[in-house]
Amino acid sequence: MLRVLVTRPEPGASRTARRLQDMGFQPVVLPLTETVALRADSGLIPGDAVAVAVTSANAVRHASKDVIAALAALPCHAVGARTAEAARKMGFSSVIEGSGDAEALAKSIAASLPGKAIAYLCGRVRFPVFEQRLEAAAVQVRAVETYDTHPVRHSDETILALLSGQPVDAVLLYSAKAAAALQILVKRPALQGAFEKTQVFALSARIAAAFDGSAGKAVSIAEQPDEEALLALLRVLP
Repeated sequence: MLRVLVTRPEPGASRTARRLQDMGFQPVVLPLTETVALRADSGLIPGDAVAVAVTSANAVRHASKDVIAALAALPCHAVGARTAEAARKMGFSSVIEGSGDAEALAKSIAASLPGKAIAYLCGRVRFPVFEQRLEAAAVQVRAVETYDTHPVRHSDETILALLSGQPVDAVLLYSAKAAAALQILVKRPALQGAFEKTQVFALSARIAAAFDGSAGKAVSIAEQPDEEALLALLRVLP
């Protein structure tokens, strides 16, 4: 059974592992990042916001009750299905579900809310293009940072024990930080054997660029920035 390394943080890691099992793969869960809530209270919410934008489910999961209460009555523009589901669970009553692409979401908001202000629930580390596209269209973006992403460091011994001496056939990358962490990890002398023939699959070109191939491995990129497209890449495995 082919072994696929899952590098994303929980709770997504376990969800992906179950999907891989259903597909006939052996998942190995090794989160290379973790999400940590930031202190953000309702005083940070702009009074002129007419809508909310969310490009990550983590942004709503880590938002405080006060922040959610202050925004829940506003229309919530979610980047995709998973983020929309998280927003509904947290109490947003009107959720507009996007296609899964942040740039497409920015285009949609720019067309419907020109000159208006929106609250953007987001992480401290984020891709700037979303905000840049909106600001170029005169949409005033008020960022409310609800979480941060930290690298998780694992010892050689921990990883080797997790792998039980078996090589990794494939690895899934969901973030640029995880890609950068993997780049360092596969170069460790004690781990090179385990990753010698590993194929790398990334959610987007930006994430692939963070790995940058300096470890001597090509990176396959999902056609769309969603898990369905990422997992579809695994069909190339023998």
